[in-house]
Amino acid sequence: MTDRGSKEARLETRAAGIKDVAAAAGVSLGTVSNVLNRPDRVSPGTRAKVEAVMAELRFVRNESARQLRAGRSRVLAYVMLDGRNPFFTDVAAGMEEAAGADDLSLFLCNSANLPGREKAYLDRLEEQRVQGILITPADPDSPLLDEIARRGTPVVIVDRTRDTATHCSVAVDDVYGGEIAVRHLIEQGHDRIAFVGGQTALGQVRDRREGALRALAEAGLGPDHLIDITSPTLTVADGRNAGERLAGLPAPIRPTAAFCVNDLLALGLLQACATLRVSVPDDLAIVGYDDIEFASAAAVPLTSVRQPRHQLGRTAAELLMAETTEPAHEHRQVIFTPELVVRASTRRRE
Repeated sequence: MTDRGSKEARLETRAAGIKDVAAAAGVSLGTVSNVLNRPDRVSPGTRAKVEAVMAELRFVRNESARQLRAGRSRVLAYVMLDGRNPFFTDVAAGMEEAAGADDLSLFLCNSANLPGREKAYLDRLEEQRVQGILITPADPDSPLLDEIARRGTPVVIVDRTRDTATHCSVAVDDVYGGEIAVRHLIEQGHDRIAFVGGQTALGQVRDRREGALRALAEAGLGPDHLIDITSPTLTVADGRNAGERLAGLPAPIRPTAAFCVNDLLALGLLQACATLRVSVPDDLAIVGYDDIEFASAAAVPLTSVRQPRHQLGRTAAELLMAETTEPAHEHRQVIFTPELVVRASTRRRE
């Protein structure tokens, strides 16, 4: 066996490194480094020879080592609130598009709205020296977000707002979203409306409920015309449970319409109505929120408040990348306006 063959046999038991490539190609370590990082500095012939050796040895660059030397990675991370909700994966798709355009990768983490799990992810991401963190936090005012930023890792808050401009943030006007949802139901002739949502400690739930109350007041209706159907989480299962609870109310006080704080709840409520033989929208009109893809594909296409999910994510990532590159960066708070998409789940009462 030749010496070259012996070396290749030994390399089969371990990953080829930059020194192996340099030795096999008969060039310096600096030349291999330039091929990897600054190919324009290497003549086409030498570059082709080094790349051929890399392919032959099945060389894979050690990105961790490069990032360690640089002190920062080429990775952004998104800590989403609920990986089960397509809204957040749609937001992540917008982030990924923006990151990819700048040759960055996007890591996804699911906190499941658990503060302890969220902190564990943030600790790991900071240790990995990610270039920046996008987060839909359980608590947007958490001091941990300030601490991470002070230690040098930029943080952009997504789908949440803060009273202070300490971070860039991207969100939707959820008060207005709740207002247009309930105004639409009132215009369809409803004056007893169920508000199907989670705990008001969650900012979006609180804001959407505030908007619902504004629409009632605008129509001369008191807050008692909004019947709260609370749920521990914002899932399809909780929506089904809400449907059973609504159906169990006495007919004289039973709401004729429901505003759900997200589409998963609305889809679960729609399922419950089908099981309980409650006609939608004749017996119960339903409005969801987010306008995820499944909303229009439901058995009864769902009226929903549309959020610009993709644009939300893309804008957040662009703000984060700007913060990592602009010496005189100023924090921006971007608020998008939602719109109502009317479908078959709501119809004017005669």
